[in-house]
Amino acid sequence: MIDPAAVLIGSWILDAALMTVFWLWAKHFRNAGYVDIGWCLGIGLNALVDLLWSGTHSLLAWALAVSAWLWALRLAVYLAVRVIGKAEDPRFSALRKEWRERGRSENATLFGVYQFQGFLALIFAGPVFLACLEPSLRFGWTGVLGLVLFGVGLAGEVLADAQLSRHKASRTGGVCRRGLWAYSRHPNYFFEFLVWLGLAVGALEAPYGFLALVCPVLILVFLLKVTGIPATEAHALESRGEEYRRYQREVSAFVPWFPQKKEGR
Repeated sequence: MIDPAAVLIGSWILDAALMTVFWLWAKHFRNAGYVDIGWCLGIGLNALVDLLWSGTHSLLAWALAVSAWLWALRLAVYLAVRVIGKAEDPRFSALRKEWRERGRSENATLFGVYQFQGFLALIFAGPVFLACLEPSLRFGWTGVLGLVLFGVGLAGEVLADAQLSRHKASRTGGVCRRGLWAYSRHPNYFFEFLVWLGLAVGALEAPYGFLALVCPVLILVFLLKVTGIPATEAHALESRGEEYRRYQREVSAFVPWFPQKKEGR
């Protein structure tokens, strides 16, 4: 069997090469949104490498890998539709402006961002990698629970994205309060967290499987404190003003919950 450390290094090199290609596309089309597509595909690529390296016949390892592929393919296609041929997301445009104001090179800084995302792809493929360390890994109750959480998360994410897309297509404008968006301002983020919690819980059967819990912790930090809710809500407040402030007062930010009564009623 190949040394697991060599597999990690090889996967990191593949991630770096993949993200360099996506950086070149982002540079050419002046749209930094390609970074998220590359990140998704990098995780799927790492999961494939892990399976090929280990040659495992473990049903749990295969289940986690297939789950990672389903997530990666679904989100990469969804993001590609939103990014390719479209204007750059205002969040990235704001970052470019901030970099210029600080005297940083846009292209060099963006390259660093892409390479960091490539490194994150290596980390987020961790549940599959850990499951592949043990060829005879058993499929216990944590594996079942993990896959259930993953399934709920993926289904909820798909539903939330579809509801938001229908709202945008209706051209009614304003804040989306369709379906899940009436109970959470960011249901897609909440169910994304469930996806990674599920994969991490599923990997707990593996040797050192507890390390996979880094994934849901990291995604929670990114969603709540870094690139998720803070940036999204800042842009929403700028574009929708008081309507969005009312939405903030009435609807839970993350965990779906019953909304407050609408003001004036």
